[in-house]
Amino acid sequence: MVDRTDQQKMMDGLYWHGIPTLFRCEHDMDPANADIALVGVPHSTGNGTTQRDQHLGPRAVRDISALGRRVHDAFRIDPWEMCRIRDLGDVPLPRANDNEACIEAITEYYRDIDAAGCRPVSIGGDHSITGGILQAIAGPGARLTGGEKVCLLHFDAHTDAYHNIPHFLGAVKSAAHWAAYLVEDGHVDPEHSVQVGIRGNVRSLDWLEPSYALGYEVVRKVDYDEMGPERVKELIAERIGDRPLYITFDLDCLDPTVAPGVANIEAGIEGFGIDQVTDLIRSVRGRDIIGGDVVCLMPTVDSPNAITSYRAMAVMFEIISLIADAAGA
Repeated sequence: MVDRTDQQKMMDGLYWHGIPTLFRCEHDMDPANADIALVGVPHSTGNGTTQRDQHLGPRAVRDISALGRRVHDAFRIDPWEMCRIRDLGDVPLPRANDNEACIEAITEYYRDIDAAGCRPVSIGGDHSITGGILQAIAGPGARLTGGEKVCLLHFDAHTDAYHNIPHFLGAVKSAAHWAAYLVEDGHVDPEHSVQVGIRGNVRSLDWLEPSYALGYEVVRKVDYDEMGPERVKELIAERIGDRPLYITFDLDCLDPTVAPGVANIEAGIEGFGIDQVTDLIRSVRGRDIIGGDVVCLMPTVDSPNAITSYRAMAVMFEIISLIADAAGA
């Protein structure tokens, strides 16, 4: 007699087989049935400087992420066995070309996740989605932070804190503004947050001043190279402490040779390798991580083997594993 269970396990690890949910998790739209919610946020009108294909990111990762349903070898855990992890689907965005309407729709969607006490790990979407998410799950009234502000571990080539400009090609709560207005509106604690990987030749010599004025610690890629990874990990630990933490990961912090399919690509200065960012992400093991997101995947300009989608999947897996590991501690 054929053992269908073993057959199914084998087939579930093949990305091209079956129905594509994130990491082959059960699709369940009710966050009350999950400890960790996997969510797609197909939004691309918060960043008007590139091709607007970032809304295709969630589908691209769903299509390949069955291959990423792995055990975590470094942590020696199986996150899928430790927690109820469900694919909630995509945030409905019926006014997709209206950035401000979309950000508020994202917030309303994540309020239900927060109310359920479920920790979201999201795939975007441009970086404006982080603003919509954290308006719901951090700060006054948020269950996941106990009403506290959240600290950020923010990986990016850009600071996204440009409160000195009124809008970004018409988008107000944009990919260039979320790291500023979340501070000003009481959702993010910049004094205990770190922006890491910032790089590139810039449009003005005072481009970091908005982040400094808000209170962020900024670790440019050149700073990382000079300080070394161990000192940067110490700085992250000192800065965050035991406060609620959210990880937001813009794929453009990776070098274009590592992740070519991104928006706002920075090719003039070498970015991170995947091992470097994985090391930094794992350094917050044991912290109170309320969720995370991976953003700015542009599958239409990715390499033929979809390597940037695979990188996005790998980073999501690290965040999922951190949350599961803390839950099982």
